[in-house]
Order: sequence, then C-alpha cells, then structure tokens
Amino acid sequence: MLVLSQNCCNETNTTDLQITIEAEQTSESVLSGIPVESAVFISEREMSVERTCCVVTVSESSCSPKLRNPLSCSGVILSEQSGIVLCSGLLFSPFLIDKDCISPNLTALHANNFSNNMQVSIYHADMTADECTGKLSIKNGHQRPPQNAELLMMVNCMEFQKTFQSIFTEAEKWNFYSGDEDAEILFDSNFLSWFAVLRMPGLATGTQRGTLLWVKSTSLIKGQSVFACGSPFGSFCPDLFMSTLSKGIVSNLAGEENALILTDARCLPGTEGGGLFVINGDVQHLVGLITSPLCWKSNEWIGLSLVCSFHLILRNILQAVTSHQSLREISAFMDIPQVSSNANQKPATEKYPMVAVVESGQLWGSGILLNPNIVLTCRHVVNGKTLLQVRVNARERFLTVTGRVLYSSKTSSPYDVAVVQLQEPYSDVVVPQLATSYHLGEDVVLLGYGALGKTCGPSVTSGILSRVITQKNKPVMLQTTCAVQCGASGGAVIRASTGELMGIMSSNTRDFAAKTTYPHLNFSIPLSVLEPLLGRFDQTGDASVFQVLDSVEDEVRRVWRLQIPQSKL
Repeated sequence: MLVLSQNCCNETNTTDLQITIEAEQTSESVLSGIPVESAVFISEREMSVERTCCVVTVSESSCSPKLRNPLSCSGVILSEQSGIVLCSGLLFSPFLIDKDCISPNLTALHANNFSNNMQVSIYHADMTADECTGKLSIKNGHQRPPQNAELLMMVNCMEFQKTFQSIFTEAEKWNFYSGDEDAEILFDSNFLSWFAVLRMPGLATGTQRGTLLWVKSTSLIKGQSVFACGSPFGSFCPDLFMSTLSKGIVSNLAGEENALILTDARCLPGTEGGGLFVINGDVQHLVGLITSPLCWKSNEWIGLSLVCSFHLILRNILQAVTSHQSLREISAFMDIPQVSSNANQKPATEKYPMVAVVESGQLWGSGILLNPNIVLTCRHVVNGKTLLQVRVNARERFLTVTGRVLYSSKTSSPYDVAVVQLQEPYSDVVVPQLATSYHLGEDVVLLGYGALGKTCGPSVTSGILSRVITQKNKPVMLQTTCAVQCGASGGAVIRASTGELMGIMSSNTRDFAAKTTYPHLNFSIPLSVLEPLLGRFDQTGDASVFQVLDSVEDEVRRVWRLQIPQSKL
C-alpha cells in the first residue's frame, strides 16, 4: 500500500451511489465447487491476468475539515458484470469510525462502520481487441480516468489471521509494512487479514464482460510456478505500472487449507491486493491475494511476498453475508465460478535432495542429507559444537536425531563446511545426484530452512546461476539470484530441471555500511569441490580427508575474501 501526496494522483469527487439489488440468489453458489463445464459463466470470455488488475484509491472528501493524503493499492476485478472488486483492507483502516471495535474474533465490518467522508475510486485498464484473433490486451498509452466505487463490506480471513499469528511471532521481529509512515493506519500487520469488497457500477455497465476463474489453495505445492499481477506504487503513474507481472514459485505454505502462501515472485509496494495466479492449461486462475509485498525478519529483507488464499477469503465473505442480515444483499453480486484443479500433481521437491534443520544450541541452520548417515552443512552452523540436533521433516512431522560433527573447517579456511554423522540412520533418504557441470544462466532452486524457519518445513526459492567463479578451470564459487534468508545456510543449491545437487549455500550478502541485506546475491560452495573428498570418505570412513579444505591456495582465499571481518560486505 502506498501513501501518496495530493498531487500524485488525479482524483474525481465521488457522488452518493444508489445500488439496485437484483433478485437475490442463493449464497451457496459462492463456494459451490462446480467444475468449469457446469458452472454458470457471466460470459463466454475468461479474463486475462492483466485484465483483472486495477488500482484502488481511498481519499478524504473535499469538504472534510482535515484532508488525509490519498492511499492506494492494487485490486482484483472478480466480476465485470457485477462490478465487484477485492483489495487489501489496510487502506480503509484510517477511516474506521470506532477503531476500538476491532478484535481478533471480529469477522466482518459493514460500510456504515466507516466515515461518510471517505471516497473510493478505481483505475482499471482500457482494453482493445485484436482485429484478427479478437484477443483483448491493454491499450498502450491510454489511461482511463478513475471511476467511483463504493465499499460494500470488509471481511477478516480468519484462517489466514490464525496462521499468521502462530508463525510470525514478535520474538522474531517480523515487519510487513511497505509504504510511507502513516500513524493512522491501523495495527500494521494485525490488519493484514482484512479485505475490502467494493462495487464499481461503471464497470458493470461496460460492454466488456468477463469471468475470473479460480482454484483452491489446497491444490498448491511447493515449487509450483506462479504469476503475481499488481500495480507497483499504486495510483502513481498507473498508465506505466498497472498490471505488472512477476513470475516466481510457491516458496512455502502454512495453515488450514494453505491459508498462508509465501512466493518469491518479486512484488513492490502498491501491489498489495493484487492477485497471485497459477496456470492451468492456457488459462490463468486466481489462487491468492497479495497481503504484503515486502517482508522483514529482524530487520533483514527476506525477498519473499506474503499471500492470502483467495478461496478462504470467499468462504469468509459467504459466512459473513449469511450471518449478518445487513450484508445479505451482497450475495447477489458474488457469482464467481470455481475451476477444478489437478490435485494429483506431484510436488516438484520430490526429485530434490533432502534438507534438515541443524541445531547447535540456540543457533540453527540447514543441512543436506547425502545418505542415511551423513549430513553436509556449514561451519558457522555447527558453531564449534561436537554434538548437534538434526531434525528431519518426515511426512509433515519432524524426526529429531543426534548428530556428531566429524569435520568442521578451520575459521581460516574460505570453505565454510562441516560434515555431521547421524547417531541413528535415517532410512528414507534419497541419495542426491551430484552435478558435474555448471551452466551460466541455468535455472536453479534453493532448498533450505530460511524465511519461515523450522515452522513449515523447508522453503524453496527460484533463480538462475548468475556467476561461476573458477580457479585453474575449476569452479570454486557459485552465485545465484535465489532469495536466501537467515537459516538457509547449509541448504541445497539444486539444478531445477534434473534435481542434481550443485552446491551448498554459504551466505547471502549484507552491506554493513548501509545495514542492508541482499537476499538475491548469495554465495555457495560448488559440490565439485567436495565430491572427490566425499568419495574418498565413503570408501575409507576417515574424516581427515576433508582437512585439505583447510590449506587451499591463496587464489581461492581471494575469491572468498568478502568473508573476512575487514570487508564491508
């Protein structure tokens, strides 16, 4: 969400709107779960991702004694026929008449809970049809003026709220605020689970009619490709930024029916309320709404965006309109068909190496299971300890095994490596295939316990192999664009196409002068450095074979020189 100065957007005054409610339909149609073939469609045309995106602006009427700066965010057009739009509820919090009415158990708010001086307007893309194919696309260089809209209701996604509160604890110092400071914006992260249901009558009277298709978040799997669509910077230059796409993957899932989604699709301030989409055949389907494009943990930007399940938002809308007499008229506008999804798709992570949590007292990181007995991790993760706790996520439950450190590289060594032997073998390990070559620009993923840490199993982030640094024609350092957070050290860098293990993650980048972390610039040790030593160890069982890592050449030390205390990075 963005707070814009008065001269950043061209607002039109909103007039009082009278809505004619058509014959009320049964509210069960909201979540009927009917397959595509039998759903009642609003038209024969499905809406493209770009066509669903809009910008919502909330401002103070000109007659108000105290003018606030306009607030803006992205929104999703659910139905062009009924003019229904869904967006982040955070924009509306300064206009609550009674701010003390908000409580964790509150499920919905009516429009009359908000100030009469509040004005809502929506920018949406002007579409043009291709003369040959009839396909709609955004008309470049043309911006429609904003249209008046009204707030129908606010709904609290209770499943998201519950999951959010259990995962993002105060002790870890999470921060989700992404706009300029505004003291009147309610509760910061406590209001992230609220969403606004709007109606734009001008959209309903247009000639273009389209249907937005959606799938349940229960169909999502880690590593699945997704697209985020929103408008960076909200109502600032929407002709330039509206309907901007970003591709990523599902990094992690949490809560009842995957209420909370983390994605590495790169989103910017102002995209709150934008949609997260999955591809089913040639058609995109809405699966979630962006709640926070930027997230910090202990003042470290984690490079992931927070998303709320769309079907659970709809469920909470349904429950609100059926339990509150004053909201039942809204059900007449909520005919949104669901599509069937492929629930049998296999997780992409099945072909990836297994990673575990490695705990050394109060410190912890990640580790790669090379076989039922051996875990590869980082020196700074074991932190000088001899005995560790290794926790393996087995079928959504953690199995804890004691591990003994067989080798930990010296602090003077540029290779931050440790080898741990499990006291009890873990028999379900799939022995990873080790990469023997590296191709600049190839797709890679990182698997480790960053971001959500030990809460929801390992997180997955995607990127490319951005640099391969060699000495004497042998790789000694890999760099990727995957988002790497605290806790991912010791995680696996994996070739996305084959699942081969390419490297062990050592660190991301922190600029100590600017006090800024760069999760998408990171460093890992190529497995080709360790593969000969692991082979010898496998044959002899003698961990002293790894001591050669303590006496590497000066050229290799220079490559890894940013590790030394004198470096600014």
